[in-house]
Amino acid sequence: MENREGQRVPAVTFKTRQNSEWADITSSDLFDNKRVVVFALPGAFTPTCSSSHLPRYNELYPVFKDNGIDDIYCLSVNDTFVMNAWQDDQSAEKITMLPDGNGEFSQGMGMLVDKKNLGFGDRSWRYAMIVNNGEIEKMFIEPEVDGDPFGVSDADTVLKHINPEAKALPTVSIITRKGCPHCTRAKELLAAKGLPFEEVELNQSVTNLSLTAISGAHTTPQVFMDGKLIGGADDLEAFFKLK
Repeated sequence: MENREGQRVPAVTFKTRQNSEWADITSSDLFDNKRVVVFALPGAFTPTCSSSHLPRYNELYPVFKDNGIDDIYCLSVNDTFVMNAWQDDQSAEKITMLPDGNGEFSQGMGMLVDKKNLGFGDRSWRYAMIVNNGEIEKMFIEPEVDGDPFGVSDADTVLKHINPEAKALPTVSIITRKGCPHCTRAKELLAAKGLPFEEVELNQSVTNLSLTAISGAHTTPQVFMDGKLIGGADDLEAFFKLK
C-alpha cells in the first residue's frame, strides 16, 4: 500500500441517497476548505468494522471536533443503501458515510484490494487519513499481512496524532425507570456537563433483577462511567462536585 501523504485525494463523485432522493457529492464538496478525518474499511456490517472501527469514531466525534477536525468520513466499497442501513444500525449519526460503490476513490488512493477469496470482490484496504483542504496530511495504513489487521487506523491512534493530550469523554450509561424523577435529574446533570450517555430503561427484558445484579442496588437511576458504578442522582451530584 502506497503512502500518499502530500498528494491530493482522488476527484470522484459519490452516489448517495439522502431523504429518499439521489444526491451526487463530489470530492470538492467533501474536502475543500476543511480538515477532515477519513477512515476506510473492507465492508459495512463486517465484524471488526461494526464492533470497533465505526463505533469508536462515532463516540470520539466531539473530541475530534474540539481538536480542529471539521468532519469524519467513513468510506467503504458498498452502495449507498448498504451504507445508510449500516449507519442506522450503528446509530452512527455523527459520521458521514461515503459509498464508494464502484471503488473509484479506493482505486485512486491505491487502496483497492482483491477480496474475491471471501466472495467480496474488490474492496478497500483498511486505513485512515487526515485530509486538509483536499491534501493528504497524514495516513495510517494497516500493515500488509494476511487477514484483517486493525491496529493503526483506529480512532484513538488518529486522535493521539492530532493532539497527544486530547482526552476522550467518559463512556456513560444510565439505568432508569419510566416516570422516575431522580432519573430525570440525573440525566439533566449529565446533559449540563455535556456528557453523552446511553439510557437503559427497565422493562420486560431488563428487569429489577438485572438492575440489582449489575449495580447491587434496587433503586433508579444507576449511573456507570467508564465501567465504574457512580450510583444514583445524589451520588452523581456529589461526584461532579469533587471534580
